[in-house]
Amino acid sequence: MTPPAFHGVRWTSALLLAALGAGTVRARRRVRAIPVLPVTPPGSAGLPRAAGWRLLTARGVEADAGTFLAACAHAEREGLRVLDLLPGDLAAERLLGLVRLVDPAGYREDRLGEGRGAGYAVLVAEEVLARAGLEPDGAEPGGPEPDGAEPGGPEPDGAEPGGPRPGGARHDPAELIALVRRLKEYAADATGLVVAPGLSAGLPAEPTGPARVAEMRAQGLPPGALAAAQLGGLALLAGVAARQGRWGAAAAGLYWLQPYLALGGPGSALRPADLAGATAARPVRSLRAAVRTATASTRTAARTEGDDAARAAAYRAELAAGTDRFLEPRRQDCPWCGSLRLSVRVRVPDLLQGKPGRFTLEQCGDCRHVFQNPRLTPEGLDFYYRDFYDGRGGEGAGAVFGRLGAAYRARAEMLGPHTRVSGPDSWLDVGTGHSHFCNAARTVWPRTRFDGLDMGDGVRGAERRGWVESGFQGQFPEFADKLAGRYEVVSMYHYLEHTRDPLAELDAAAAVLAPGGLLAIELPDPESRMARLLGPAWLPWFQPQHQHLIPAANLREALADRGFTVLAEEHGPAHQGNDFVGAVALTATRLAPDPDRPWAPPATPRQRAAAQAVRAAALPVFAGAAVLDAVRTVAARRTDGGNAYRMLARRTSAGAGR
Repeated sequence: MTPPAFHGVRWTSALLLAALGAGTVRARRRVRAIPVLPVTPPGSAGLPRAAGWRLLTARGVEADAGTFLAACAHAEREGLRVLDLLPGDLAAERLLGLVRLVDPAGYREDRLGEGRGAGYAVLVAEEVLARAGLEPDGAEPGGPEPDGAEPGGPEPDGAEPGGPRPGGARHDPAELIALVRRLKEYAADATGLVVAPGLSAGLPAEPTGPARVAEMRAQGLPPGALAAAQLGGLALLAGVAARQGRWGAAAAGLYWLQPYLALGGPGSALRPADLAGATAARPVRSLRAAVRTATASTRTAARTEGDDAARAAAYRAELAAGTDRFLEPRRQDCPWCGSLRLSVRVRVPDLLQGKPGRFTLEQCGDCRHVFQNPRLTPEGLDFYYRDFYDGRGGEGAGAVFGRLGAAYRARAEMLGPHTRVSGPDSWLDVGTGHSHFCNAARTVWPRTRFDGLDMGDGVRGAERRGWVESGFQGQFPEFADKLAGRYEVVSMYHYLEHTRDPLAELDAAAAVLAPGGLLAIELPDPESRMARLLGPAWLPWFQPQHQHLIPAANLREALADRGFTVLAEEHGPAHQGNDFVGAVALTATRLAPDPDRPWAPPATPRQRAAAQAVRAAALPVFAGAAVLDAVRTVAARRTDGGNAYRMLARRTSAGAGR
């Protein structure tokens, strides 16, 4: 009898082979997609003047005038304002790590994508440095001038105008990596990568543990978690190689040979100087690097325990008076319809940050409106928002918003059938935060003027980055008279649920819109099936930040009262695929809050160990939840029954308001 075609296949090894094979092909494709600078003599015709450009380099890296001028020519030809230069002999593992993070083919077009670089040299337009608040030499304003340079004086002897400065400021690789991440925000669609064959990385050496930690953090990556994942992956490969015969040996062998398979052979301008050694010794080097990173990450965390001391002291002083003052008296009636038929829908602590307090969402038995009761005071809002979207939590929040480009573009595209082909002239995004939506929406409506309004100072930063033309900071109703009739479009994406009085916000939108203008709104749907299934662990309850969750029927009625006609309503397309992952995250946080949160007493060793154990146990649960969310998203899009909804309405009359 003939054995089945896949008889004897070890599926763990087969999956590893598939994953490693796909990763190898992807890395090879991405490396070959990086453009290459020509080796151009500095005196050749057609090269641009160097004025207006700065080349910032890592310590020990020297760029000749030909490389600098060729980079300037490439940047001007391609319309780039920030250009990271990759040495032609860049170390193999550093190159593989870079192409895991960025796809050169779509890097420039991804306006929300994070800036990525190798940490050796970066060419920057001086106007970008200025908008980013940096001096032309790359130093922070007020910092020291590079050696041999007088403020505002001539270039040091032998330097090209605007080019690399002999004896000038030099940076650590981590500093340059962090700088590129920052600068891409100021050149969202004008940042690129290029191979510079004339630039050498020098003799490659394995980075120390602290250097690896610094570079990972500069990339916005968690070094401890990645080191643990790398150690786990190596252990898995060793296990399958020892226990799963030829299939396991094939998986381990593919991992071993991956650097050469991805980077070797013809067709690549990048020739890592250490390719042979990096391939031959890969398992040993990977194990050593992971151990060094894990050790350095632990030591760095221990050294920085005192960094939050001032923040912790401020929180302790603020909490000494308790949290009761952060809540208003409980109201007896529904703020939407005035009904007295109220019942508790959810009662939870702060599962987002683990700050002290307990919060209740009540539901109206007549209109089904869900609202926070008792409601946070303005002082309470300030306390619970602090260190979430900015401060301690700012980088994490920015990373999450930066991955929502497809959702942002879908919101902008909803207006297509209801506006001019060229798009609206003016658009105000209310509750814009750091204006990630406006930045992404420019790919859909490039001729539209986008302005933003928000309570936080992130809107000012968005104005400096060029993500909005004008940024207004404050409460929307306070700007209603000043901005009356100015905009063709007003958007409120996941904004109304955060407000103290959503009806007043709708009144302001009606005032700010020109006659015939469009109002676009997106909200969590409290009628979602998942809200009932997951109960307090449903992420969009988002306590204590969400104060009102509005059923779609209520919003339609409120818009009609204000002279709006609803043009389109979407439920499935607005679905956010985070129901199950969010439930796991909230549950894990509830069981083991962040031990380093500065608003809590210092964690004991037992509490730290418990938090680590819960996080480790949650990893496979997160994987399962991600699969469930993918299935749920497909179902939601097909059945038009997601966890959120979008509504687009046109202002057709003055309306009565409330």
